[in-house]
Amino acid sequence: MTHQEEYSLNFNRVYTTYFHRFVRFARSYMATDEAAEDVVNDSFMYYWENRDTVVDRNLPAYLLSVVRHKCINQLKRQAIEEQAKSGLQSLEEWELQLKISTLEACNPEKLLSDEVQHLIRHALEELPSQTREILIRSRFRGQSNRIIAAELGISVKTVEYHITKALKALRIALGDYFLCLFFFIN
Repeated sequence: MTHQEEYSLNFNRVYTTYFHRFVRFARSYMATDEAAEDVVNDSFMYYWENRDTVVDRNLPAYLLSVVRHKCINQLKRQAIEEQAKSGLQSLEEWELQLKISTLEACNPEKLLSDEVQHLIRHALEELPSQTREILIRSRFRGQSNRIIAAELGISVKTVEYHITKALKALRIALGDYFLCLFFFIN
């Protein structure tokens, strides 16, 4: 029997002897049986691919150590994913609360009043002509930034810059009315 055959036979023996024990160990940390089996299979595969560099004489202890590290890595990955989901959920909740408070503060009579219409007209008149034209095309005519850029012979980034500049000027000019109106002109 060659050294390679002996090595394979020993590996097969360890695999059949310890596989289910390692899965039970991993299952105590992983969410599903499939995830635990994946970790154990990955651990055996890792060992097999690196068998020439492993000098540990106690193969089951070494493999259990690999399973442990793979479990830790998987749990850390899950924690990062959960943290990201939580952050997105918090952002969604914040946006929802903003929408609710904006709607509660929105008074349709004031929103459509002559005073607000005058503030809007005045704010638009104060904008540079190109900025005003881009805002009108974007928010009142519903043209996309790409179409505006093509028709005016400017870059999309320039269109975005002018829209940002216009919205900032409107936010200052309209004060408390801006949040309600933002949904009309956005």
